[in-house]
Amino acid sequence: MQKWILVAGAAALALIGLTSCQRQTGDVRIMASFNDMTQPFFVAMRRSALDEARKLGVDLMIVDAQSNSAKQTTDVRTAVATGTQGVIIAPSDVNALTPAIDYIIDADVPVATVDRRVDNASRPVAHFGADNVAGGRVMAQYVLDRFPQGARIIVLTGSPGSSSGIDRGIGIHEVLDAAGPKYQIVAEQTAMWQRDQGLTVTQNILTALGSNHPQAIIAHDDDMALGAVEALRSAGLKNVMVIGFNAAPEALKMVKSGEMAATVEQSPSLQIRAALDQLVENIRQGKPLTGAIVKPILITRDNLQDAERLSEIE
Repeated sequence: MQKWILVAGAAALALIGLTSCQRQTGDVRIMASFNDMTQPFFVAMRRSALDEARKLGVDLMIVDAQSNSAKQTTDVRTAVATGTQGVIIAPSDVNALTPAIDYIIDADVPVATVDRRVDNASRPVAHFGADNVAGGRVMAQYVLDRFPQGARIIVLTGSPGSSSGIDRGIGIHEVLDAAGPKYQIVAEQTAMWQRDQGLTVTQNILTALGSNHPQAIIAHDDDMALGAVEALRSAGLKNVMVIGFNAAPEALKMVKSGEMAATVEQSPSLQIRAALDQLVENIRQGKPLTGAIVKPILITRDNLQDAERLSEIE
């Protein structure tokens, strides 16, 4: 299968080797920039994006921003300068990518955000993603339901500046703060969405807490939650509830086995397919981009069948 060849000189060469391209015989070229392709969530989103592009008959170029706002900005500008007709972006930072979004808007290229929004752009940008504030609320409410007498809680947050992490934190705090002082966040620290940092950060927190063990760990994503599970296992702690977010296959296995209590489904396939469908309709037919918000679902052993990626563990 041919690759989409970029022909804009040295600037375009920056993308060569860093892209994953799906070549069709269609009339539309779209660039998708994902924050970090090492994260299982974006790996799943990439797979669904390529499948949807095939169905739509469009050329799709997927670029890994590598959690680097400067790189993501350069990638987006280069793609627009070399003729992309539409852009989908999962921004690394809610504010840092605003100038890049404005560049796309000024070039009169349709743009949408997926999973993570961008704030303060020169005009509203259609967003496709989960209601992350609601997702944070359901995580915290699950802790309240499981520990009606109160609990000590560790919160592992995503990277600073990520809108999904910011919003999940808002939802978590809304519920726990309203529940009163018997629910105490004993540590709240970023683990940058990464499993290894989830392990290290949790180990350090557990060491600092000594015998004052937490009852629950709320992680903004499954990778960090899985790292926390490893830390608890190493420390010999078996009765600490761990909740993640994304409903990744490995997390679903942990929920099924009981090593994790829950995870939150936010349907990466639904997000990216809706974004591509609307963007292509906008380019081909002039239909407006309206965005779509996915309702997050708390996945436990009782409703594993509601997980989008359950088939990947069976």
